[in-house]
Amino acid sequence: MYTIATLGSHSALQILKGAHDEGFKTLAIANRETERLYRSFAFVDEVITIDKYSDFMLLVPELEKRKIIIVPHGSFVAYLSLEDHKKMRIPYFGNKAVLDWEASRELQRDWLLRAGLKLPRQFKTGAEIDRPVIVKLYGAQGGKGYMFLRDAMDFEERASLLARQNYILQEYIIGVPLYIHYFYSSLTGKLEIMSMDRRYETNVDSLGRIPSQAQAGMDVDPSYVVVGNQPISLRESMLAEAYRMGEDVVRVSQEICGPKGLFGAFCIETIITPDTNFYIMEISARIVAGTNLFIDGSPYSYLNYSEPMSTGRRIAREIKNALLSNSLDTILDDSTIQHH
Repeated sequence: MYTIATLGSHSALQILKGAHDEGFKTLAIANRETERLYRSFAFVDEVITIDKYSDFMLLVPELEKRKIIIVPHGSFVAYLSLEDHKKMRIPYFGNKAVLDWEASRELQRDWLLRAGLKLPRQFKTGAEIDRPVIVKLYGAQGGKGYMFLRDAMDFEERASLLARQNYILQEYIIGVPLYIHYFYSSLTGKLEIMSMDRRYETNVDSLGRIPSQAQAGMDVDPSYVVVGNQPISLRESMLAEAYRMGEDVVRVSQEICGPKGLFGAFCIETIITPDTNFYIMEISARIVAGTNLFIDGSPYSYLNYSEPMSTGRRIAREIKNALLSNSLDTILDDSTIQHH
């Protein structure tokens, strides 16, 4: 009997609810602020409390002795270093080799370009800027540290704020942000579109409701901090392209971090322009928080499953199918296999 464990944050509720619905025991590793929340749900069998999420590594020796499978999400990447992440020998759903490609903006760009996807232009220096850009700091959490700049002059004026920081200058694409949530099964070799969302960002979304003349004298910098997500469904005529992008990303991942490549849940963040082109902002190689809208399933998951199927439950079902077909090694990170 395996226990599915994850950090109490991000998308833990649907991961643990899905694991419970698929017949697994569940464990939330929470901090002092969140432990009461996780204890309040009947589907969470066990809560272990740590002072802060970065203390997680102290629990690892104890967890390695148990029959546990870790399901990672965005908070693992945020709170643990890549080295810690890789040192962990607890059976781990996913391929840790993908983390390096996801964490480096250069490698990620290389991966997406090799998959034939359209990316916004990048500028090496402020002097090259000939159109609006967005400045993205490395490792920005949930949109913190993004800055909109109109032109090269704007960059000069604010360059002092960026000194000694790692950032990229990316063309600002005007269009609709759409986050497409996928699931690729390494057991069946099939890709599924699970759901889609757009993010609700303070205060850039409310600035959009103030007429531009009125904004002129206001001392407000747009902020892209994400506070929540809204469901969205795509025009059906654009669905084939969304599916193809997912397939190409998986195919290239099998070349760059093969043989397993990217599998399980992942998300491509796009912006769709008025001529219905998808521009790719980035890829998240694991479950994303936008899937929290769909704990009861989405219009897309319902096409494949005539029952509620969140991405969290889909992960648990994949683990269950792997156990039933005696192919658990297929869905675990290779470095963690010898332990179970």
